[in-house]
Formats: sequence, structure tokens, C-alpha cells
Amino acid sequence: QVRLVESGGGSVQAGGSLRLSCAGSGYTYSRYCRGWFRQAPGKEREGVAVISSNGARTYYTDSVKGRFTISQDNANKNALYLEMNSLKPEDTAMYYCAAARAYDCGSVSWAQVYRYDYWGQGTQVTVSS
Repeated sequence: QVRLVESGGGSVQAGGSLRLSCAGSGYTYSRYCRGWFRQAPGKEREGVAVISSNGARTYYTDSVKGRFTISQDNANKNALYLEMNSLKPEDTAMYYCAAARAYDCGSVSWAQVYRYDYWGQGTQVTVSS
């Protein structure tokens, strides 16, 4: 059974940093595209960043490029991270870890929520101005 558990969320001031972690179990990382999504109150869930099954490709939504970095743990590749720097109030949301049964996330469709088969319960990120 695939299980994804997020941690690392919290409250920070604008300009601050956070590192989110996703502990994965019950799946083989090399067969899954994995990533981070977020959902703010009253808004649809949106893709933030994803990484392909072999770690070779990453995709980011435009609003976080240059500020966020997605990575997988070198020793335990089922673990996923999202380093978030220069945080802005508009980054405030519940952040979810997700996994899709696909080797490549797809340069066009990577952010489509329906493509992802497994989801964590989320970790809250709040950025104050």
C-alpha cells in the first residue's frame, strides 16, 4: 500500500525559507513521477514542482521558479523534498505530496491533478507579510 506523509510546514515571514519532506513507502520510486501540489482556501489545487522517476527531469510552475527546488534523497529515494526560499504571502497554502504511476511526468501535463494516483494528507505553509 502506497503511503505518503508530508512534514516541515509552518509559519514564516515573507522572505523566509522552509523545507518540506515527503516520506514515501509501499512503492518503487523508479516507477513513479512524484511531486508537490498546493491548495489555498477557495482555490483549485495546483502543481508546484515534480520530478521524474529517475530524477533527471524537474518541472516547476512559473511562480516558484528560482525560489523552490524539488529533490529526492540520494540514500532513500522514496523520500522527496521541497526547498522553498524567498517565500511570499501568495505561497500560503496546504502543500501535498503526490505520486503518479509514470516514468516521466510530462512537460505539458505534469501539473494535471487527475494524473496522480496517490496523495499525502498535506502540510500547511503560512507566509505572513
